[in-house]
Amino acid sequence: MKATLALENGIWYDGESAGAAGETSGEVVFNTSMTGYQEILTDPSYSGQIVTMTSAQIGNYGITPEDGESRGIQIAGFIVRDESPIASNWRSESTLRDYLTRNGIVAISDVDTRALTRVLRSSGVMRGVIATGDVDPRELVEKARAVPAMEGSDLVLGVTCDAPFDWMPEPSDEFAPVPERLAGRRLKIAAYDFGMKWNILRRFNAYGCDVRVYPATTPAAELLNSAPDGVFLSNGPGDPAVLSYAIRNARELVAAEVPVFGICLGHQILSLALGGSTYKLKFGHRGANHPVKELETGKVEITSQNHGFAVDAETLPSDVKVTHLNLYDGTVEGLRHETKPVFCVQYHPEAAPGPHDADYLFQQFIDAMETRTP
Repeated sequence: MKATLALENGIWYDGESAGAAGETSGEVVFNTSMTGYQEILTDPSYSGQIVTMTSAQIGNYGITPEDGESRGIQIAGFIVRDESPIASNWRSESTLRDYLTRNGIVAISDVDTRALTRVLRSSGVMRGVIATGDVDPRELVEKARAVPAMEGSDLVLGVTCDAPFDWMPEPSDEFAPVPERLAGRRLKIAAYDFGMKWNILRRFNAYGCDVRVYPATTPAAELLNSAPDGVFLSNGPGDPAVLSYAIRNARELVAAEVPVFGICLGHQILSLALGGSTYKLKFGHRGANHPVKELETGKVEITSQNHGFAVDAETLPSDVKVTHLNLYDGTVEGLRHETKPVFCVQYHPEAAPGPHDADYLFQQFIDAMETRTP
């Protein structure tokens, strides 16, 4: 079946349907990961976005239920150059096309993703529409222009959990790195779910922690009343600046001097709570191969990333230290408070997909919780 992708700037691309029939819209972004498409599809941080994979062939190792990063597919739509009809992997249980169709995800293949990525890098990410069948591309362009902008959008409320729950330990993952040191005792973490990837919870469990997950709007007092050893702020979608409830709760957590660790959107929320500001990047950072420099040691990590907003270093107060920088564009990738047990990173140390260079950050959070004086 024919499919069409139309962008708000008036460009459109003809291709073939690679998923469900229908129409979808969102912010069109690109991801440079060579593998990990299932984890990308199920990452709640992509809510409201149509994801373009820059790797030429997608789907060749199929779909494995154990590799999902949430309860289901989270993206608005999917764009690939070549959708593999063959799933060659001993763990696979279905093809990519079957997975997308079964979950009602509109996707398009046979698109020149190199040309599309160049447009998005030059002009910036933009709103778009994918539709299957015989459609008028000019009408799709007008629909794309009517899609709500990512700036000013609170998408967290659509992906957070409905009620608090305890994360149940999963069977050991034979592909995950072995922690250098387990916690000396079972540590108790209270985690805000802004659209959390499950591999974060898997890594906390691997390090010897029990995690209770809370909806995004839960008052900070409720988390603190549970007497956690530490509080975690998760990744998630949308514009961090509009999340007034999350910023307010983060301020209360910082004031309580409980150890706090944030990843991605959690990093941005903490930065706003500490007095900084955020801004939208031209085309964001999305991929499993982004170099980040740890300033204290000079060590360079290859990291997994997925974000469209960044923290403005010039707005941070004097007691907040920048710890990591992106080597592509010099943007802030990590922060630490000088006097309080609070730190955060913009990238994804839990990987899934991506390298394990930054797994040590979970150990740093363990150390902060174990050295805390209640």
